[in-house]
Amino acid sequence: MARQRMLVIGGDAAGMSAASQARRMQGPEELEIVAFERGPRTSYAACGLPYLVEGLVESPDRLISRTPEEFARRDIEVHVCHEVTGIDTGARTVSVRHVSSGDERTEPWDELVIGTGARGVRPPLPGIETDGVMQLRTIEDGVELDRRIADGARNAVVVGAGYIGLEVAEALSARGLSVTVVELLDTPMAGTLDGDMAELVAAAVRDGGVDLQLGAGVEGFEPGADGSLSGVVVGGRALAADVAVLGLGVQANAELAGAAGIPVGDAGGIVVDERMRTPVDGVWAAGDCVESRHRITGESVVIALGTHANKQGRVLGTNLGGGSATFPGVIGTAITKFGRTEIGRTGVTEEHARRLGIDVVASTARSKTRAGYYPGAEPVRVKLVTRCDDGVLVGAQVVGGEGAGKRIDTLATAIWCGMRVEDLATADLSYAPPMSPVWDPVVFAAGVAARDLWR
Repeated sequence: MARQRMLVIGGDAAGMSAASQARRMQGPEELEIVAFERGPRTSYAACGLPYLVEGLVESPDRLISRTPEEFARRDIEVHVCHEVTGIDTGARTVSVRHVSSGDERTEPWDELVIGTGARGVRPPLPGIETDGVMQLRTIEDGVELDRRIADGARNAVVVGAGYIGLEVAEALSARGLSVTVVELLDTPMAGTLDGDMAELVAAAVRDGGVDLQLGAGVEGFEPGADGSLSGVVVGGRALAADVAVLGLGVQANAELAGAAGIPVGDAGGIVVDERMRTPVDGVWAAGDCVESRHRITGESVVIALGTHANKQGRVLGTNLGGGSATFPGVIGTAITKFGRTEIGRTGVTEEHARRLGIDVVASTARSKTRAGYYPGAEPVRVKLVTRCDDGVLVGAQVVGGEGAGKRIDTLATAIWCGMRVEDLATADLSYAPPMSPVWDPVVFAAGVAARDLWR
């Protein structure tokens, strides 16, 4: 059998996980693997960028999982600073351009993997191209933001109060900047948390010294005399800003695929099946650029998380390498923190469920992260969303002090496995005063939900 050529577009989580797994499945005599990455690095932890800015990560190199040289030692050929500009599915070729020189060439493939990721939303606001208006998506972004702080930036405006916005705000505040977070909606983390839980996050942000302005839209960015950013216009007035960071969510980088006739779905991501194949023969895709099935709602969604990207890449590599694997979907589990407040969520919110016409009961329970008499016990609030017809848990949110957040994983597991709240209320969870009260917050909340459901 002739050696096949696997060509990968994108050198980060999904693409290189696929390449690595395919190499485990087949040796270089069976499968040639070539990857193209338009940036200067491969396989780095973008989720760690706020902590690099904050100074908790000592060096950008600490965020790099594998270099091109390490991949080369595994017989995976990686070309950084090379952008794929076009795909010809009929001829089975791609057009590649060297980012610096502009030189172009055509590369053939037998199997094509698209791992183009996602990009930050950048609305066409006046002055958005002003020097000092940034995103935090790449290591270069993190290094540049750190340089601006070192050079004397003192005032920062973060646009958007989602995960990235709050993490960046915390990092900048820890570096001594005066930070304002501007959010168009009435709560932080809107759509991720219900309003009652988001209020706890808003309080934590404000208690942390950040000026959180809700229900306020950014109208533009103002340059100073030297052309660099001096202000962010909100509500008709300019907020002083040496730097502004956009945290408005992401969009799948699916345009390259779409231009080649590879189907893109209504959610904006590349359409794939559970084996990570597109409807076009020989073309696969994974990561932030694809749509996944939400296991509760059945909706096609784009959820940009490294957890999904790595798992999807491994599934893809297994199948392309001759094995058999499937990606079973997502339920939207996520976690973050601001200061000492930990925030977790999974499944659907009460608001989302009601919009979809799912009949649910929402219950909220207050507890402690440890036994109340043990030092360091902190408040935790757990909200559960339960389906009325069968008592199955379909959503959960956790906000509380240190030790609260990771309890979302127990709830995510319960949702993943279709547990009823009355079963979760008697689950055999661990207990010791330094880690939990005798009624763990998850078990306690499930008991409250069961009572509310059947009353």
